[in-house]
Amino acid sequence: MQRLVNAWVWTTTVLVVLLGFFYVSLVWIFTAPFDPGRYAAGRAFRHLAVLCTWLNPYWHFRTSGVPIQDPRRPYVVVANHESYADIFLVSRLKWEMKWLAKDTIFKIPVMGWMMRMAGDVPINRASRGSAQHALEACRDRLSKKVSLMIFPEGTRSRNDELLPFKDGAFQLAISTGTPVLPIAIAGTRGAMAKGSFSFRRATAMCRVLEPIVTTGLTAADLPALRDRTRQTIADARRQLQLELGSNGK
Repeated sequence: MQRLVNAWVWTTTVLVVLLGFFYVSLVWIFTAPFDPGRYAAGRAFRHLAVLCTWLNPYWHFRTSGVPIQDPRRPYVVVANHESYADIFLVSRLKWEMKWLAKDTIFKIPVMGWMMRMAGDVPINRASRGSAQHALEACRDRLSKKVSLMIFPEGTRSRNDELLPFKDGAFQLAISTGTPVLPIAIAGTRGAMAKGSFSFRRATAMCRVLEPIVTTGLTAADLPALRDRTRQTIADARRQLQLELGSNGK
């Protein structure tokens, strides 16, 4: 049965990506001239991820937390990273964010093309030049009133512990005066574990937390901002785990 479900999910996911390419392309063609932030094309692309969660009988995802009143108020959004399923879960939030992602993903046919149309930002962490170009692209997205989504752990941890947060997201937030928006994720680790492309049963939730203002902060404040954000996410994540557990999930 598990093999049949996985076959179904992979088949529907591939079809969503292939057919969704035409949907995203049409949105991009008709909105690009007057939408420099690629907000509409990005939302169209995220809709595909949401559709994939609806078609996956193993996944039960939901969101909660602080409502975002103005979707065009840019934030540097940071979240813990448990699995590839995090991307599908966070895409269910109702406003657009550009994602900072490994450049290798952008090289995947169709998927990479849509990420570029959506305005997502590629980065090769091994290349100093790539990192600088990504930073400039991130500043560009924020200047166009679109939020930016970053996983400050840099990769998915193999256990239940949060990895140390890297400085990049917080440097960007301070240098641009953009608020940091923490998001806590719980329950996705088993949905698609690291090192596996097999879908598994999972009930997961992401919670949007209170924004952290960065106005007036300097580089000297970076460690405190980074550590405060990490602790905020860690505390909220533990609460989510308790809620999921108390519901019998």
